[in-house]
Amino acid sequence: MTEARRAVVVGGSFAGLTAALLLREQGFDVDVFERTPTYLDGRGGGIVLQPDTVRWIRERPHNFGVEDISIGSSVTRYLGVGNKVVHEEPASWRFSSWTTIYRVLLDDFGTDHYHLGDYAVGVSQDGDGVDVRFTSGRTERAELVVFADGISSVGRRRLQPRVRPRYSGYVGWRGTVPEREVSVETANLVHDATTYAVVDASHICMYPIPAGDGSLSRGDRQLNYVWYRNVAEGPELDEMVTDQRGFTAPVSVHPGTVQQRYLDQMRSEAVDLLPPAAAELVTRTAEPYLQIVLDIAVRNMAFGRVALIGDAAFAARPHAAAGTAKAAADAWALAEALSAEPDVPRALAAWEPARLALGNELLGRVAEMGARSQFTNTWDPADPALHFGLYGPDR
Repeated sequence: MTEARRAVVVGGSFAGLTAALLLREQGFDVDVFERTPTYLDGRGGGIVLQPDTVRWIRERPHNFGVEDISIGSSVTRYLGVGNKVVHEEPASWRFSSWTTIYRVLLDDFGTDHYHLGDYAVGVSQDGDGVDVRFTSGRTERAELVVFADGISSVGRRRLQPRVRPRYSGYVGWRGTVPEREVSVETANLVHDATTYAVVDASHICMYPIPAGDGSLSRGDRQLNYVWYRNVAEGPELDEMVTDQRGFTAPVSVHPGTVQQRYLDQMRSEAVDLLPPAAAELVTRTAEPYLQIVLDIAVRNMAFGRVALIGDAAFAARPHAAAGTAKAAADAWALAEALSAEPDVPRALAAWEPARLALGNELLGRVAEMGARSQFTNTWDPADPALHFGLYGPDR
């Protein structure tokens, strides 16, 4: 009997767990190392369930279906002044929360080989394997290492040190509101739709997601949004993303840590600028948080026996709702490459070109979407190029 090969996955989020599950199916002994000391909760954020996102759930046995952990929509709806519906078209999407999907994947992988509080700090390799070093002093060796450690990836910094995030010119205010806490009018406009409002140099996207306990019932669910606002790079941005403790956030200012004056300003401007339904979601959010919208693109994703996947490789703006879908697609393609070619370096070399092409295409497409809403004011609700999707409107 052939001895199982070992794989180490750095990052225990969506990308890491998907990769770990698929590598285990390929016969690897897999350990996942997550730097946070507690299980992840995603801060309640919503995700759009594109086909790649839920492929693991649909194609592997479960005692529930995607419909049991998500909320469906029937339309894409645009709101104007006074909540007037200015555009509407049929659109079938399903929405869930990041936490809900994470819990499914973690339950499937189990916790015996899921290690919390282990922060990877270095990586090196020779012809036979890879060593990953941790701040605790431990070193783990494996035949394959996958860095799925997100937008602030240690793997990317060690392997592609010249790659730097590029600021888009705007931030995203994010939050969720219990459906029962908004007016009937607002709930009716958002509950079955991907709902947008586009105003001068800004837009907001809203949709329903499961409650924190997973409930899908009307009234128990949450209404999720992201509101994009232009903020000049430099002192203005630095001041805004400095949290209440005085620390400057590189990616996001977490719930409960945003400076109060910015919360007050954001809520006041929501009332002035947005349709009433959108403004109600923003103003009723107990603890909004702030995301710095960045572009990150690597030149390589394969380095001998080491792979970068998901946001560790390409971090794309949220407009196509494709972050989790791309992470999953990277993991599935990696597993397929290893199935076709057991030699790890050769498999990774064959896997890389298509992943680089997809990542660069996605970054270009979402950058154009952002430009049209935030800078050129040319967002057209009827244009399919502005729709969700990892692969674009023609695929």
